[in-house]
Amino acid sequence: QVQLVESGGGSVQAGESLILSCAASGYTNLLYMGWFRQGTGKEREGVAIIVRNTGSTYYADSVKGRFTISQDNAKNTLYLQMNGLKPEDSAMYYCAATDRGATWSRLTRLSRADYNFWGQGTQVAVSS
Repeated sequence: QVQLVESGGGSVQAGESLILSCAASGYTNLLYMGWFRQGTGKEREGVAIIVRNTGSTYYADSVKGRFTISQDNAKNTLYLQMNGLKPEDSAMYYCAATDRGATWSRLTRLSRADYNFWGQGTQVAVSS
């Protein structure tokens, strides 16, 4: 059974930074991992994804240039460096992973339906 545990959320002022971490365990062959977020009263949306064996990444337009997704395969950990945070970035952030193959075109849709393992989430609150 795959377990994903997020950490690193918190409350910050606009313009500040946070680093989220996601520790993965119990997996056999995770192919892709990503970060999603869900604000109050909003749909869960994709933020960034990474291909585990190549390190290729893709970002939602709303975070491009401010957020960086990375991984440390030796530590089985996924990261999300968030710089220049804005109040609209406030949300519960979820780590997601999948062992199912997908095309790059499909992955760049940032659809939650393509991920079959999820963490419990870590809250990020950004005040103006």
